Amino acid sequence: MTGNVQESRIGYDDVRAAANRIRELVDPSPVIRSPWLSDIAGTAVWLKLENLQPPGSFKIRGAANKMLTLTPEQRSSGVITCSGGNHGAAVAYVAQHLGIRATVCVPRNVDPVKLQAIQAAGAEAVVDGATFDTALEGSFRLAHERNLTYVHPFDDPHVIAGQGTIGLEIQGQVPDATVIAAAVSGGGLAGGIGAAVQGSRPEVRVVGVSAERAPTMALSAKAGHPVDVPYQDTLAEVLTGTIGANNTFSLPAVRAFVDRHILVAEEHIAAAMIGALRRHRVVVEGGGAVPIAAVLSGQLGARESACAGGADGAIVLVVSGGNVDPAAVLTLW
Repeated sequence: MTGNVQESRIGYDDVRAAANRIRELVDPSPVIRSPWLSDIAGTAVWLKLENLQPPGSFKIRGAANKMLTLTPEQRSSGVITCSGGNHGAAVAYVAQHLGIRATVCVPRNVDPVKLQAIQAAGAEAVVDGATFDTALEGSFRLAHERNLTYVHPFDDPHVIAGQGTIGLEIQGQVPDATVIAAAVSGGGLAGGIGAAVQGSRPEVRVVGVSAERAPTMALSAKAGHPVDVPYQDTLAEVLTGTIGANNTFSLPAVRAFVDRHILVAEEHIAAAMIGALRRHRVVVEGGGAVPIAAVLSGQLGARESACAGGADGAIVLVVSGGNVDPAAVLTLW
C-alpha cells in the first residue's frame, strides 16, 4: 500500500461501522469467476457484480451510510445531491425507503436510463448544466436556497466508508485476492476499498482505473492537489467531472490507499462492455467496465498479482454499475 495513510481521514473502523449500519438496506453483491478474463490475464480473475444492486450501482452503499446518519431534523427537511446519474439514483432509492424527500441535480448529458431510475424512485430531478461541473454548482445553490442536507457523491467520509464495504465483502468472498481494481472518478469507491484493505490485509494492492478521457483523479493524485481537466466525451461518462477545488476526503484517501492508476482507451472500454454481455450475459455501463478494459488492454494481469504476493493470487474487478440500455451496448458490437 502506497501513500501516507495518516493523510487520509477515513479508516478501517469507519468502514466496519458502515457495514453494520447499512446491512439491513444493502445486500452483499455476488462474485463470479471469469474464465475469459482469467485466460487473458494469466491468473484467476473474478467480477464483483455491483451492477446488480437495486439502483444499478455500488452507489447505494455510500448513500445509505450517509443518510442513515442524518438527524430527524435533517430527514424532515430533505436532501439534495448532484450526480452523473448513479449516485442520484442511489440517493433517490435510499430516500424512498427512508421516507426522505430527495432532489437530484443532473447535467443535460445524463444517461436516460439513469434519469428514469431517479424519477421512478420519486425524487425531484433537476436537469440543468451542460456538464457535471455546472450541474454541481447549481446543486450547491439550490441546497442553500432550500435548506437541504447535501449528500455529496464522493467527498464525504460517510459516503467513502460506505463504498469501502465492498472491500470487506471481497475479502470474505475471494480470500486469495491479491489485487482489487475499481473505477476511479471522484475517488470514493477506490479510496473506501483501500481503507478496508489497509486495515485488514495491507498486502492487497488496490488499482484505480480511469478512462483516458476522464483522468482527473489520476492526475490529481499524482500532483497532490485537485487538477482541472477539460471535459471530453467518453463511454465512461459517469467518470467525468471535477473532484472539487476544496476536496477534503476523497483525494487524501486515494493518495493514501490506491497503489497504482491505469488509464484505458475508448476502444478497450467498448470491448469490455461487449465482452461482459457476450461472455457473461452481464450488462455493464462504460464507467463500470473500465477495470475489465484494464485487463483487455494488457495493463492488468498476472504480473500485478505476483507483485502483490504470489503467482497464484487472484484479481477482483469491481463492476461498479450497469445503468445502460442493453441496446446501446449492442450498437458497439
